Amino acid sequence: MPASRRPALAAAFLLACTAAQATAAAPAQADAGLIAAAEDRSQRDGSGALLRLQILLDRARYSPGEIDAVAGSNQQRALRGFQAAHDLPATGEVDDATWRALERDERPVLVDYTLTAGDVAGPFAALPDDMMDKAAQEALGFESLAEALGERFHASPDLLRRLNPGLDQAGAGSVLKVPGIDTAPPPKAARVVVDRSESVLRLLDAAGRTLAQYPASTGSERDPLPIGEWAIATVVRAPTFHYNPDLFWDADPNHSKARLAPGPNNPVGTVWIDLSKPHYGIHGTPEPRSIGKQQSHGCIRLTNWDAGAVAAAVDRSVPVTLQE
Repeated sequence: MPASRRPALAAAFLLACTAAQATAAAPAQADAGLIAAAEDRSQRDGSGALLRLQILLDRARYSPGEIDAVAGSNQQRALRGFQAAHDLPATGEVDDATWRALERDERPVLVDYTLTAGDVAGPFAALPDDMMDKAAQEALGFESLAEALGERFHASPDLLRRLNPGLDQAGAGSVLKVPGIDTAPPPKAARVVVDRSESVLRLLDAAGRTLAQYPASTGSERDPLPIGEWAIATVVRAPTFHYNPDLFWDADPNHSKARLAPGPNNPVGTVWIDLSKPHYGIHGTPEPRSIGKQQSHGCIRLTNWDAGAVAAAVDRSVPVTLQE
């Protein structure tokens, strides 16, 4: 190679490397922008404002489902519920009055969390899709660290990866940015109401005021919600799922009855609230992003964390109303 070309090639190589580094760093810069916008209360538009909105709704016990910084139907349901409870026009759209009501909570919406050895130890493993293959598993745990942390902080794994580039390779001692959720359970409910038309479950006090609201999948045309008044038979945490294909119209004809191990990826999630209507209950899910969007087989399906909150607020004395 002529010596005269070496400096030019070296400069070009350096420029290319610098460009590649800048491209690789872009997601981290975007994540920093998202974090700053979420904490900046003057921001009313964009993904940062949506992230702040969803965290504040979650803390107010008007769950937007999976916190993801993306506008959607569950966010609108949460806003309508919050607005109605605060004597605001229940439009499902956030306005200045709604922001003022939500931002009475002045705590930071994002907080630091330090990963522990237990967090990263897992074990994490990909799970099969087929029900019979699932039944062969000794446990139905989390498939990734991001999924486990998503459930703990009520967030989508994709959002946590946006906030924390390199999350999947993070080790114990790593400091993450996560939604600053509340972990205190809701007050004891006097009644549970599931509204099919709104796709929500509400906890009410003795005066009929809403204590908390959660998005829910509430049956389908083929498996409708059993409208009426029901009782709570029992509350089971970490339930075993007893699969009976005869109860599912869309079951594989080659399937047989099976027992599926407990775990967050169990078909009914981490909580089963058994109702007096046989084979029906309020329960969690392995697919939180589907809540309020996909139909169920007649049961009331919530995110695992919302099902846990409901379980903490009820017992056998609390009636359940399923309504249109």
